[in-house]
Amino acid sequence: MRVLLVYPEYPETFWGFQHALPFIHKKASFPPLGLLTVAALLPEDWEKRLVDMNTRQLTRADLRWADYVFISAMVTQRDSVHEVLARCVAAGVKVVAGGPLFLSERDAFPEVDHFVLNEAELTLPSFLRDLERGEAKRVYETTEFADLSLVPTPLWELADLRSYSSMCVQYSRGCPYDCEFCDITAMLGHRPRTKSAGQILVELDALHKLGWRSGVFFVDDNFIGNKRKLKSEILPALIEWRQGKVGMGFQTEASVNQADDPELMDLMVKAGFDTVFVGIETPDEKGLSECNKFQNRDRDLVETVKTLQRAGLEVQAGFIVGFDSDTPSIFHRQIEFIQQSGIVTAMVGLLQAPYGTRLYQRLKNEGRLLANFSGNNTDNTINFIPKMDLHILQRGYRQIVTTIYSPKVYYQRIRTFLREYKPSMVVRPDLNWRYLSAFLRSIVVLGLRGKERFEYWKLILWALLRRPRSFPRAIGLAIQGFHLRRVTERYVA
Repeated sequence: MRVLLVYPEYPETFWGFQHALPFIHKKASFPPLGLLTVAALLPEDWEKRLVDMNTRQLTRADLRWADYVFISAMVTQRDSVHEVLARCVAAGVKVVAGGPLFLSERDAFPEVDHFVLNEAELTLPSFLRDLERGEAKRVYETTEFADLSLVPTPLWELADLRSYSSMCVQYSRGCPYDCEFCDITAMLGHRPRTKSAGQILVELDALHKLGWRSGVFFVDDNFIGNKRKLKSEILPALIEWRQGKVGMGFQTEASVNQADDPELMDLMVKAGFDTVFVGIETPDEKGLSECNKFQNRDRDLVETVKTLQRAGLEVQAGFIVGFDSDTPSIFHRQIEFIQQSGIVTAMVGLLQAPYGTRLYQRLKNEGRLLANFSGNNTDNTINFIPKMDLHILQRGYRQIVTTIYSPKVYYQRIRTFLREYKPSMVVRPDLNWRYLSAFLRSIVVLGLRGKERFEYWKLILWALLRRPRSFPRAIGLAIQGFHLRRVTERYVA
């Protein structure tokens, strides 16, 4: 059996960093971890190839070679999926589909021969057994959750690692919280399920043996969902594993209450974590109550962010406008919070109601639901009728994004962050030609040609004099800002 694993193309988004990647000669941020894990679950004697359409084109020869196309996609990849499926039909190749897009919208894809939904560790074996008997059904799904101790190491060798800026691993699935707008618990449950330290080290060793020395993103939806296991087993194992190794700094996603645990922050930094994404959502207490984000309530969120920064963790964060309790003052309050906190990578979006969430069901019951959501954080649309006037909401969203990504405001935020940030020396950098090349290109694109050239040179001088240890991070954030501004100008402003 010859299986072609296809990952559709992402549209241009804030998170895509399509305008920043050329600085470091990369084509995409991350490889498709889900498809590489599915590949490891397929029979060993099957031939397997990967086409990540974010790094190369899907060719006719690829489709002629394949007996089956396995496709996985997020909601934001919907348009590319339709294109791929049309080509598969024209080529006469059968399609097996899974992932969040198909979990919520499978009726929109009649071209798919078989849907293998939910967690593949549970549903894929049933499909494979039926396929061998010639009795494969169209839909395989389950309400059970997989035992992560049985998840195999992804087949990294199928991917061209040189095309990516970072690798990704997964330690846990599920989140103990119940935010109204989040579909994670609907898909993966409230009880965090975890891999063992041994599994994580095997995956990291596999990447290291393939020559990977750059960043690794732990894609957990809440890395600290099981803090006891983290502190007693996982982080100590990572600290020991890191000894003598170069590069491979870690990033992850976690809830803000990690700032309440100094021991946890210290262990994370010693293990090599230097960046964490958190869901701030809103500085408004009513908005936090409305969406059931109780872990963010009754705390000084600016000070919480600065606590993490002082511990050695750069904070990236998500923000939302469009809650029923929002008033027009929220737009200025969001800008003010983002600037005061020094969250450089501040991703702001209009509230959406994903399929399967409590928000989706509530709005449906209220007769306010309009359509499927796009999953694209550059969209100036929402999929429900808001309480605030839609034009005011859209105008306010544009105001936030165009303000925080404008050169003067953005570079000011970099300095605010670096004043608090205490960089760790745990991760020994793997300095290579790409770092020098990125810096030289930034001089040309940002320092000589760009609208931000005055702010760029001011940052370089300031960082060299005041924060020399953070100079590489300052340049990286400047390059990132170029992407965020370009996307804002093209799609939002």
